[in-house]
Amino acid sequence: MRLFAAVLPPEPVLDELTTAVRELHHLPGAGRLRWTDPGGWHLVLAFFGDVPPERVPELRERLGRVAGRHDRHQLSLTGGGRFAQRVLWAGVAGQVGALRGLAAASTAAGRHSGIALDDHRPYHPHLTIARGRDRVDLTPYASALTDVAGTPWTVTGFTLLRSHLPAEGLPGQRPRYEPLASYPLRQATPNGPAGKG
Repeated sequence: MRLFAAVLPPEPVLDELTTAVRELHHLPGAGRLRWTDPGGWHLVLAFFGDVPPERVPELRERLGRVAGRHDRHQLSLTGGGRFAQRVLWAGVAGQVGALRGLAAASTAAGRHSGIALDDHRPYHPHLTIARGRDRVDLTPYASALTDVAGTPWTVTGFTLLRSHLPAEGLPGQRPRYEPLASYPLRQATPNGPAGKG
């Protein structure tokens, strides 16, 4: 099973971003990009890849422990950028340190569950909007996202998702994400720092 852990922004936050992204579709070359489905938008915490079924129960248990050690925190979708000409993304602002801590702990949970993970990429919180192709320059798209300033929301938990890849040879098809488990974060204590554990 192809699994990952992610924060799912609430619907009003996604609606705001959808409005901003709709404007990008008027830019030159927009029809040649592979736009992600707003219904599947998420902030990846840890990508586990293809996980053998026998590893899943331990992973679920360890992710539950991670959630119990991390506080709720505030985020917003703000600005945007690109990874070279490959990925166009919306940025994240707010208590990003807490999000990074949650991502690191989720990755460690996968590793301790016996899942081999790629340690070479530093965590860069973002929400993927589109993927580049046909040599479309993503610079104007990233620039158009500069003034995006979404409404802050409280991250109350995260989700373990299974990714179902589209069948080959079907143009326009997108991955489908199936929630397998949800993990509520603990209420922040008045004097305690968020994201410790």
